Amino acid sequence: MSFAEDVRAELSEVLPAAEHCRAAQLSGVLRHAGAFRLHGRGEIELHADLAEPAVARRTVELLRERGASCEIRTYHERRFEQRTRVLLVLAGDPRTLQLLNEIGVLSTSLAPAATVPRRLVSRACCRRAYLRGAFLAAGSVSQPRAGAHLEWRCSNLDAARELQALAAAEGATISVHDGARYALAYAKSRETIRELLASMGAYGAELRLEEAEVVALTRETANRLANADAGNLRRQTGAAARQLAAIAALGGPAALSPELQGVAEQRLRMPEATLEELADALRLTKATVAGRLRRIRQLADV
Repeated sequence: MSFAEDVRAELSEVLPAAEHCRAAQLSGVLRHAGAFRLHGRGEIELHADLAEPAVARRTVELLRERGASCEIRTYHERRFEQRTRVLLVLAGDPRTLQLLNEIGVLSTSLAPAATVPRRLVSRACCRRAYLRGAFLAAGSVSQPRAGAHLEWRCSNLDAARELQALAAAEGATISVHDGARYALAYAKSRETIRELLASMGAYGAELRLEEAEVVALTRETANRLANADAGNLRRQTGAAARQLAAIAALGGPAALSPELQGVAEQRLRMPEATLEELADALRLTKATVAGRLRRIRQLADV
């Protein structure tokens, strides 16, 4: 399963306890997964196309507890892995139409509602439930170790801006994009994505993202330290090679002053030693050893 499927599975495990939050979640699902079909004599149907059976089961549960009727169909996608999808067909019987009006999918004139009614999302808990329902219907999020990206795919730009406003009311800043076939409401900040997942109730997924960030930061720190150590080793090896070349160019330690002979002899005995190791062996300070080796190089002009 992809991470997005894991998130939807987690969100499908439990329904909101409050009746008003259940209505908001159902509205989010049907408004973002539904498409209307008109038949003869003005009959109307709503087809809700859902990717996961678990999401479909929860949606059916919410519908039936309110007395609405729906038909459950399945079909195989024509692309990718040809996965099975679930299509919920809500017929135009009076109780179903009344429910669709109550949850802001249909207007009082039984036309598709342009926006979700304020009464459905006036509470913070209901806004989160609506965002949750919309994500169950049309949401996606990238893998924890991939580039950060969470999105809702919307049928039009107004729907994307509506989600943007609801997320902003919960303190999350998301962007919108109007594409050729659909609009997107999306976030690319890891912190914002974690906040959105937690607000929708996907606490396990939020923890997985946080763990992935910790692992990535630890790996980045380890790589930086390893690169720094490798760089220091290269610089140390190069400096030692130049010091040995300078000693050889001057004719060996015997050609040097007594003050420099000891350092030169010790460098020949310990060609790969660090300045600190040379200083310990000579019982001198590190600065003194560095200064004398620098003078040897200056004499040899190496």
